[in-house]
Amino acid sequence: MTWRQSTTPGQRILACLPYLLPLLEVTVRFSQPLLSQFPFLSIFFVPLAPLIQLYASVPFAPLIAFLLLIFLVVRNTNIAHFIRFNTMQAILLDIALFLASLLVRFLIQPIGNQLLLETLANTIFLGVVAAVVFSIAQSLRGLYAEIPTISDAAYLQVR
Repeated sequence: MTWRQSTTPGQRILACLPYLLPLLEVTVRFSQPLLSQFPFLSIFFVPLAPLIQLYASVPFAPLIAFLLLIFLVVRNTNIAHFIRFNTMQAILLDIALFLASLLVRFLIQPIGNQLLLETLANTIFLGVVAAVVFSIAQSLRGLYAEIPTISDAAYLQVR
């Protein structure tokens, strides 16, 4: 397969699916402060409720999803570059979320400043949701979503 070839509608839809991983992760870890302040926003996440429930209840679901995406999609050269790139970008967003949750848990939470915790959680939540929505919109258009630094790392990982 050639790099940056035209994409079919099926490839565009398949390229959007991996973005569920960071969307589920950010919803489980960082959505509570914002959605408790603005409950009407939770209506946007109602379609994801069964997936969020499953993702939060299965013990190693994030790790299993991560490994499956890496080995079955990103490293499989028979799959179109467009799908592999978007999958890698979604994985990198998820890794950034994991690092942010470690930062919050071990550096910010011990301080005990609730306002700082809620502000950081809201910022992370809105930032990741915006990146996911942008990436899905670009994927549906058949374009590569360019997120600074993350896209560069995804290009390096996907040959």
